[in-house]
Amino acid sequence: MASFEDQLSELEKVVEQLERGDLSLDESVSLFERGVHLSNACKAQLSSAESRIQVLLEPEEHGPVRVEELALTVADEESDEEDEEVDEE
Repeated sequence: MASFEDQLSELEKVVEQLERGDLSLDESVSLFERGVHLSNACKAQLSSAESRIQVLLEPEEHGPVRVEELALTVADEESDEEDEEVDEE
C-alpha cells in the first residue's frame, strides 16, 4: 500500500490534469475514477490514523494516565467542499 503522502500527491496531480481540461472524455472519466479511488484511500488512512491518536490528559502522579480519543471531522471538510462547489455553479 502506498503511503498517505504518495497517494495525496498523486491525487493532487490528477486534479491538476482534470482542471486543465485538455483531455478526451474517456481520459477524463478514467482519471476521475482514479481520483475517486485515491480520495477514498486517503480517507481510509486518515480514519485509521484517527482511531490510533490519543491525547494524554493530566496524568496524576504515580497514577494511571487518562487518554481521550480525538475525533477527526473528515465529513465536515467534505461538506465544506461541496458547499464551495455549489457556490461556484
